[in-house]
Amino acid sequence: MNFTVSIIGAGSFGTSLSLLFHNRGHSVILWGHDPEKVKVIEKRRENIFYLPGFTLPEEIKITSSLEEAISHGDLVIFVTPSQVLREIVKKSLPHIKKSSLLMIGSKGIEVSTLMTLDEVIKDVADEEICERTGFFSGPTFAREIAAKMPTAAVVASKNEETAKRIQQLISHSYFRVYTSDDVKGVLLGGALKNVIAIAAGISDGLGLGYNSRAALITRGLAEITRLGVKLGARPLTFQGLAGVGDLVLTCTGSLSRNRSVGLRLGKGEKIEEITSSMKMVAEGVKTAKAAYELSRQLKVEMPITEAVYRVIYEGISPTDAVKLLMTRTLKPEIYGY
Repeated sequence: MNFTVSIIGAGSFGTSLSLLFHNRGHSVILWGHDPEKVKVIEKRRENIFYLPGFTLPEEIKITSSLEEAISHGDLVIFVTPSQVLREIVKKSLPHIKKSSLLMIGSKGIEVSTLMTLDEVIKDVADEEICERTGFFSGPTFAREIAAKMPTAAVVASKNEETAKRIQQLISHSYFRVYTSDDVKGVLLGGALKNVIAIAAGISDGLGLGYNSRAALITRGLAEITRLGVKLGARPLTFQGLAGVGDLVLTCTGSLSRNRSVGLRLGKGEKIEEITSSMKMVAEGVKTAKAAYELSRQLKVEMPITEAVYRVIYEGISPTDAVKLLMTRTLKPEIYGY
């Protein structure tokens, strides 16, 4: 069955998804917020800004009109930065067809409200829209999807049928999708791994070695799980693709924007110069602030997240952050959530 898939966000991930759905046999509309960049992408049939090296077939329609993109979509996918998701969804709602499915591929926590992205959708849309919404996460570097490298991911929804329908629409010979009903766990795994990836990058930037990186990934997973369980997620979800899968990828992969931020912090650069020089958003920078505030509010111990927060927002040195982590009170490794 041929669907029209509207992808809202023409960054690297949105562009790679446009190629995936085109290869899957669906009609695709790709929306970008910058009309000038959209014109260049459309003319060159290549996203030279965020995903160079991949030709966009003529059948993929590229537009800067949100109404045009949304109104045709049988499946509408939002892959915007998490901090603007609320605004974009609100603008989109009047144009969404009553039969359309929605999928949220953004990863983060809204800093102004400390809401997870399912809570953002629930805050702006009615229950019927929420039932038709799935949340997508997992270890998915855009460049590797575009190159048709085997990839696995997960889509979560409170409605089992919604998750299954999206699973069927997106799965391909090189792209395997699993379903989940743990929306909170899938979203938190995807958001919080970016913070731990900054920590792993700092460690690598300081030249601390593989032992340090492995410890950060392992203990990072522990604190992600602690916060997730406090917010109603299931611990087992963090052992899956949206948890440890995405965490390992983002902490070790050279394509990781968040790890790159950490690398540069570890080598002595300031956060302002790092973020101003980046073409794409590193979600972990703002998520570190939201996660730190949530942990304080909920009284959940998240020492690595706190260390990243203090490096970015309080200006302590990466070396001092490492000392703070290594001189904490000794305790058992496993002591519950």
